[in-house]
Amino acid sequence: MKTVRVVVVGAGVIGFSTAVCISEALPFCSVTLLADKFSPDTTSDGAAGILFAAQFPDIPLERQKRWFKDSFDHLLAIVQSQHAPDAGVMLSSGFQIFKDVPAVKKPFWSEFVIGFRPMTDDELKRFPDHKFGQAFTTLKCECSTYLPWLEKRFRKAGGRVEQRKINSLQELSNSFDIIVNCSGLGSKTLVGDTEVYPVRGQVLKVEAPWVQHFIRDGDGKTYIYPGIASVTIGGTRQEADWRLQVDDGDTKGILERCSRLEPSLSKAKILSKWVGLRPSRRNPRVERELVQLQGRQVPVVHNYGHGGWGVTLAWGTAVDVLELVRQCLHEMSPQAKL
Repeated sequence: MKTVRVVVVGAGVIGFSTAVCISEALPFCSVTLLADKFSPDTTSDGAAGILFAAQFPDIPLERQKRWFKDSFDHLLAIVQSQHAPDAGVMLSSGFQIFKDVPAVKKPFWSEFVIGFRPMTDDELKRFPDHKFGQAFTTLKCECSTYLPWLEKRFRKAGGRVEQRKINSLQELSNSFDIIVNCSGLGSKTLVGDTEVYPVRGQVLKVEAPWVQHFIRDGDGKTYIYPGIASVTIGGTRQEADWRLQVDDGDTKGILERCSRLEPSLSKAKILSKWVGLRPSRRNPRVERELVQLQGRQVPVVHNYGHGGWGVTLAWGTAVDVLELVRQCLHEMSPQAKL
């Protein structure tokens, strides 16, 4: 069959995961990734990148489980290979702690992480303000290393990368047969989605090599995630806040809250401060539609709105998008063996 021209818009962890999935699985597709920002300037670059998830209200739980499991299995395979250091992926063990016993003690993703169990009373003694906790081993994916690694993998599969700002899908309709929209918050203007909004996150990277286990407060606002070269501490969850400047008040609050959980952090050297806007939505949008562009119907597949769970769900939603692209191809050429 003739080459099908696919464009992926967006170079964060969602965009590159999706582009790799399509280019490796469908060699007769010519895949181009377009974005105005690339690593180290994407929202994904600052993400702590630790794998666990919240439950979205309107997406079938089985689909959410599949997203999580596909992502976890994909990254675990990298951890267990010689590529782990180049890809910036590692195992990470630690605790999620709660001030009050949560209604759901075993979240849906607990069956996919390693060794999930309730914390013992002895373990909880470290955290006198908290009544309940979960211990488990999960994965941490550092996007400032992982994104360049994915880009190399994409290029090796024949993918093309181009840096330019896309203001409208109309710009793409003459050059491409299928458009895959992974533009995150950009979807607000690119496809006029009023349901996507920013949740501002501020984090600090600190030098604290003695901190070996992650600690996350169940409210999602205080966390300590040891990484390969530094420890990420945070954070903030400020809805509809577009500020990208570092807020000194937030820095102070993060240091105070994290030092209450891990007092030794008061001795840690601050390496950097970072702010990002999570592309949030009531539910991620992972679906396809036909859009009228320049007088013809163009298949558009959407994959955005993952909020703070982009790294956790990137590969799983990319696998879903691959299937949606296959459906588009089948409708364009029903005889094709895909």
